[in-house]
Amino acid sequence: MRAEKVYLRPITAADTARVVAWRNKDFVRKNFIYQKPFTQEGHMTWLREQVEPGHVAQFIICVAAGEDCLQTKDREIGSVYLRDIDRENETAEYGVFIGEEEALGRGYGTEAARLMLAFGFEELGLKKIFLRFLEDNTAARKSYEKAGFHMIEERRETVDLEQGKREVFFMETERGAWESAKRLRMENR
Repeated sequence: MRAEKVYLRPITAADTARVVAWRNKDFVRKNFIYQKPFTQEGHMTWLREQVEPGHVAQFIICVAAGEDCLQTKDREIGSVYLRDIDRENETAEYGVFIGEEEALGRGYGTEAARLMLAFGFEELGLKKIFLRFLEDNTAARKSYEKAGFHMIEERRETVDLEQGKREVFFMETERGAWESAKRLRMENR
């Protein structure tokens, strides 16, 4: 799956050390609802019990060589996934993290989200994809909105994290809305 700035490749066990390092960085961990430190064993269990049987579709976000004028080879910057894939109800939860701090704010997350929405709706046949994010993660909210998600105003939760109580907001998009937005983007090119 390829967009203008990024492409996605399937995650493998060889990515474990990199993913564990990314998820344990403070700037990544503070924006996750699950904030406990990641371990290699835990990640391998995730791959074996969630990714391999198809409950999760997870990819590594790669920036193609030449995207950054100093970059001479492709580089991995984070991961994106659809989890809790419910084939009966045709839904899944979206998640993403950028593990390289210099890659934040460059539009990579938005492109990765659009690629995952295409994958979820076109390849998996989903009807709805939702996500959760912590209230103060405004950069993520803007990226999600650009990708096509909208707020579910009546749905919120409160979680107790290391930083104290925090609100969790929900966003979603449905296949029809995504298809309409995709058509508009194509017409405006």
